Formats: sequence, structure tokens, C-alpha cells
Amino acid sequence: MRRYETIFIIRPSVGEEDITAIIDKTTGIIEQFDGSMVNLDQWGLKKLAYPIKKEIQGFYVFAEYAGKPEAVAEAERIFKIDDRILKYMTIKTQDVFVADAPKVEEEAEAETETEAATTEASAEADA
Repeated sequence: MRRYETIFIIRPSVGEEDITAIIDKTTGIIEQFDGSMVNLDQWGLKKLAYPIKKEIQGFYVFAEYAGKPEAVAEAERIFKIDDRILKYMTIKTQDVFVADAPKVEEEAEAETETEAATTEASAEADA
């Protein structure tokens, strides 16, 4: 299994029960392919940077999960068909899912901090 993050934007005119149904359907697809949700966060109604399908606002949902590539393909297929979804984007954050492991960005930050500390230590040693 791999670790993914998906952000999708739902039309603002959609009701609360439809938003819940879309989220439940997405979660169901991931679990259907033996995946598991790590984090599900509803960011709420936000202004869009530019109009999408004549909408200027959208309801943002962030999902972080572990799953197979087939689950991502199926979820994106459903997003493409569903007119209530304005936009979506999925990124892979880990090739092999390890629970409680740092994500790619966190690893890059840790490496940058380590390099900065090493540079500072060598500068002090040279002085």
C-alpha cells in the first residue's frame, strides 16, 4: 500500500447531507480496495482563487489515506463523473505506507535542518 493525499472541492450549493454522502462514498471506495483513512479534514467553504464552472466558492475536503493505486483510480473516476465535484487532486506522499512515518515534506525539512546544523558546526570549527 501507498500513502496518498487527496483534496477535492465540492460545489457550495450542495447540502450538508450530500457533502457527507460524497465523503462517505470516497471513504467507502478506499476501504473497498483494502485501504485505510489516516486523516479526513473538512476545511469548509472557501473562496476559490479563480472561478471554476462559474462558481466562486467551494467546500474543501482533505483526505489522507493508505491504499492501492486502484483505489485512487476508482475515486478519481467517481470524482470525474460527479457534477457536484468542482475539482480534485491526488498526490502520492509515500511509496510504501508505514504508520506514523514522516511524510516526504517532513523528511526534506529534517534533512535541511541537519544540513544547516552541519554547516554551522563546520563554520564554528573553522573560526
